[in-house]
Amino acid sequence: MAHKTGLEEYFIIKNNQKMRFGYTTGSCAAGAAKAAAFMLLSGKEAKEIALLTPKGIRLNLEILHVHMEEGQVSCAVKKDGGDDPDMTSGLEIFAQVTKRAEKGIVIDGGPGVGRITRKGLEQPVGSAAINKVPRSMIQKELEALSNQYGYEGGFSVLISVPGGEVVAEKTFNPKLGILGGISILGTSGIVEPMSERALICSIQVEMKQQFENGSRYLLVTPGNYGAAYLKEHMDLPFETSVKCSNYVGETVDMAVDMGVEGILFVAHIGKFVKVAGGIMNTHSRCADARAELMAANALRAGASAETACRILKTVTTDEALAILKEAGCLEGTIQEITDRISASLKHRSYGRILTGAVIFSNEYGYLGKTEEADTLIKYIEEQEMTKERHS
Repeated sequence: MAHKTGLEEYFIIKNNQKMRFGYTTGSCAAGAAKAAAFMLLSGKEAKEIALLTPKGIRLNLEILHVHMEEGQVSCAVKKDGGDDPDMTSGLEIFAQVTKRAEKGIVIDGGPGVGRITRKGLEQPVGSAAINKVPRSMIQKELEALSNQYGYEGGFSVLISVPGGEVVAEKTFNPKLGILGGISILGTSGIVEPMSERALICSIQVEMKQQFENGSRYLLVTPGNYGAAYLKEHMDLPFETSVKCSNYVGETVDMAVDMGVEGILFVAHIGKFVKVAGGIMNTHSRCADARAELMAANALRAGASAETACRILKTVTTDEALAILKEAGCLEGTIQEITDRISASLKHRSYGRILTGAVIFSNEYGYLGKTEEADTLIKYIEEQEMTKERHS
């Protein structure tokens, strides 16, 4: 019989599919630490442990790889991210809990847990990448057990993740300056599948780190196309760029709130023609008006009604660009589009920061840029030169 975690009744329906919840690396670490401390104080072996998550959902976590010795116990909980596409699912999160004479609980990371090497993250440079909510969960559970068993000493807690070093290479961690392993994360203790909020939070973390490390002007790409174009065709610091996925509006909002002075987007026309229409989440399930916006802006640039109708029948922006080129109004249409991208970004930011964009296509390469783009490029180049002088 499969082990029941307590999440069996928790799921969401997305794209007509039932998607189950999971639990975070933070819940795994807290559960393993609680189980190890329980065994250390009671002398009894635990097969599972109950853990109340910050979200209010009670988990029953299976305890693996128990090793008990005098004054020290270690064990593990296997991460289950539910139906979220989570790189860390299946990893075993170990906690080694050791008695110490001094009061207090000292939490650190061992092999497979990343270590912070750059400013701008939640924990200070040099610390293990164990965020404050998991730390608080561990602290709370071990203090409760100490009170229950009348234990007046302290604990050392070492969290480790076999295989964490390898998995971390597929995550944002190396780019964020978290080296040697994964992060122990989670604010609610629960993983909600395909959570947009979680993705937006990860974008915010990356933006904040760039800001804390001296970047007042951010270089942003929606995804892999933008990142590849930036790397291959622009003399700008590719390694400092932030990927915003489809969340253009949220990225602008976070930048304004953070105190950033400007953002330059480097984006494929297929994404950013939507921004010309004020669409700030560019995912196709939210809106897909690419052909309509291309046709409308072509008409503004003097294209014939026949050309606009041909564009309306296209499936890709590259098809539309070919029609515009044939009709001799490609340059004018791109100017109309970039003017409207500029207006949309200014409107979203209330003009509180400098915003701009460079637009390209895979087939036609560079297409155009907003009026603010050259200024932003200059500021980003100067910013990098200043950083290099102070490094």
